[in-house]
Amino acid sequence: MSTFANKNKNMENFEEQLRKDLHQFLLNMQEVDERMPECPDVEEKWEEIAKAYIPDGIKEFNDFPSASLGWMMYIGMAVAKMWDTEWEIYSKIEDLYAYMRDKRGYDAMDEYIREEVLLLQGVDYTVLEKVTGECASRVYNALRHQNIEPGTKEAFNAYVSCLHQLYLFGAAMQLNRMGYHMTKMN
Repeated sequence: MSTFANKNKNMENFEEQLRKDLHQFLLNMQEVDERMPECPDVEEKWEEIAKAYIPDGIKEFNDFPSASLGWMMYIGMAVAKMWDTEWEIYSKIEDLYAYMRDKRGYDAMDEYIREEVLLLQGVDYTVLEKVTGECASRVYNALRHQNIEPGTKEAFNAYVSCLHQLYLFGAAMQLNRMGYHMTKMN
């Protein structure tokens, strides 16, 4: 069992709370549908991306927690966009996270993804920046209210739970923006 799969019940409950909060917030913003999309190709990239991202994300977390969290949401969006456009190429890239990060560096990864991957400008660019920032702030606030001792295994697992939900919701938002909608079949 991997480190990522080995979570205790508290972390599962915490991650479920994050999921519900982000889902309701993004549903109200009309950024996702009631029923979350299923995209196994994007979901399967999570663990590989997380392992590559975590050293950078943790390094930035103390000084820039919203960026450390929010960047993962952008990564989820980028992977969903890549899946929709050229997945046969992107799925074969050894380290998809490093591929994105190294285009402009960690600090400008959000801008790279919005401009070069999602091809946004103007109002769309700004709206996405605000929505992602609000999601990162909500998740950070929830994390702080867990009263977890920094530097512990529990803190690490909680951080990974935050990143996981932001990745999944980033992908869900992008799939929604590209017209993929999950509806119940009768």
